[in-house]
Amino acid sequence: MPSKPVVLFDINVVLDVLQRREPFYDHSAALLGLAEMGQVKGFISSHSVTTLFYLLRKSLGPSSARAVITNLLQILKVAAVDQGTIDQALNLDYSDFEDAVQMICAVQLNADCLVTRNVKDYQPALLPVLKPVEFLAVLGQ
Repeated sequence: MPSKPVVLFDINVVLDVLQRREPFYDHSAALLGLAEMGQVKGFISSHSVTTLFYLLRKSLGPSSARAVITNLLQILKVAAVDQGTIDQALNLDYSDFEDAVQMICAVQLNADCLVTRNVKDYQPALLPVLKPVEFLAVLGQ
């Protein structure tokens, strides 16, 4: 891994932190912390941001959801999803189209890896797909 790896965070890792989901919280929070400290270049796909807002709005209300997203985007940058992303994802043999979009988004970023808790959903993998605990181990954390 490069000294400052580029990582696409799957929405489940972000939700682990925001919703303090156990037993996943500690590893996911540690990874977001590395992005916040600038030790990794963290990204979230644009469609994950809209999904995240939808989920947070239901539990927190719109203004709190906006505040959470605003704070998150101080840590993670938004990776674009465009026509090319969708076209390539349609040709990827994944059962879940959203996962295919995530994978192509990571590839277009030239990400070093995609971090998710659902590694099995990203097969065939076009780049390394790691669970938060695995990525922390690669980084020696």
